[in-house]
Order: sequence, then structure tokens, then C-alpha cells
Amino acid sequence: MAITAARKAEIIQQFATHTGDSGSPEVQVALLSEHVNNLTEHLKLHRKDYNSRRGLLVMVGVRSKLLKYLRRREPARYTALVEKLGLRK
Repeated sequence: MAITAARKAEIIQQFATHTGDSGSPEVQVALLSEHVNNLTEHLKLHRKDYNSRRGLLVMVGVRSKLLKYLRRREPARYTALVEKLGLRK
């Protein structure tokens, strides 16, 4: 369910805007998307896991806020990120 350290490093490397970058909106959204996908798969098996469902909703909300921030500040980076992640926005 959790992201392994190797997978996290791979995502950070793929979406980083510069070397050593781990806090840019692109990286944060990519990591949250990975968490959301993992939790979605978990909830398909465990439908009554309401605590994980709440965590999923919180993560989706945080990701939405980060995407809104990026869309407002840098529309070009926003569209590139949405296309790269395959999000429907």
C-alpha cells in the first residue's frame, strides 16, 4: 500500500524541475497521484475500510488544491503535468 523508497525516488527524478527538487508542485502531485492509485486499488478489495477512504478523500483534496495553485501560477506547467499523469482536467 505504501510507496517504496525506490519508487518514490523514481517519481521524484521523473517530475523534478531541477536536481535535488522534492517539493515542487509537480513532484507533490505525482506522489499524491501514486498514493491515490494505490489506495484506490486497496479499496476495491476492502470496500468497508472507511478510514482509508477518508484518507483517500483528503489526499484527493490536497492534490486538487496543488493543481489549482499550479494552474493559476503556471498554466503551461499545469497542462504538461496533467497530460503526463493522465489526469482528467
